[in-house]
Amino acid sequence: MTDGDRSPHSFSREAWARNAGAYETIRTMAFNAELAAGTLPQDTFRHYIVQDAHYLIGFGRALSLAAAKAPDPDGIVQFSRAAQDAIVVERALHGGFFRDYGISPESFAATALTPACHHYVSYLLATAYAEPFEVLCAALLPCFWIYKAVGDDIFARAAPDNRYQAWIDTYAGAEFAEAVAGMIAATDRAAEQASSALQARMHDAFTQATRLEWLFWDSAYRGAAWPL
Repeated sequence: MTDGDRSPHSFSREAWARNAGAYETIRTMAFNAELAAGTLPQDTFRHYIVQDAHYLIGFGRALSLAAAKAPDPDGIVQFSRAAQDAIVVERALHGGFFRDYGISPESFAATALTPACHHYVSYLLATAYAEPFEVLCAALLPCFWIYKAVGDDIFARAAPDNRYQAWIDTYAGAEFAEAVAGMIAATDRAAEQASSALQARMHDAFTQATRLEWLFWDSAYRGAAWPL
């Protein structure tokens, strides 16, 4: 992940550095290695894409709540658009895979959230309701940033005629890169006026969401479900 124009002392730069080891674990985990090679079993990807579609509904709600908490009109617009994109744009991507895999709206609705998906969505919504705007930004940022970094990495090493090329192209694309840059900038702006204690809570939120990113992919790879 490139650093762009961020200040050497920006929150985002420090947060990424603190979690660089976790990102490397995510980048090299079996799910992403096999996705890049095009060898990830379709059943595994099917499990993942259904859970990701469920996750995006919760993510969109959390982004909408961030829009409501944003301190200025530009922030309201930015987070409202991000919520719309989470529901409309990315679900269009999922819709293509749903058609390919024969997943009906009824089948999707009847599929329960896995423990990992439920945990991640619940964490974001709890943060959206209970924490200030600054902490919510930090909790939302890893989903944007890590997906972009993983997307770029996989795009650079993807096997030719990869069956998952539509997914790869979405997260390695210029439109998503613009959204990620905007989210990084918004989080850095929020952190600028935050106290050291509040910045510490922001770092905790960023780290927790990063862990949940790993858990989500690992759970999908293992096909993890509720034990009872």
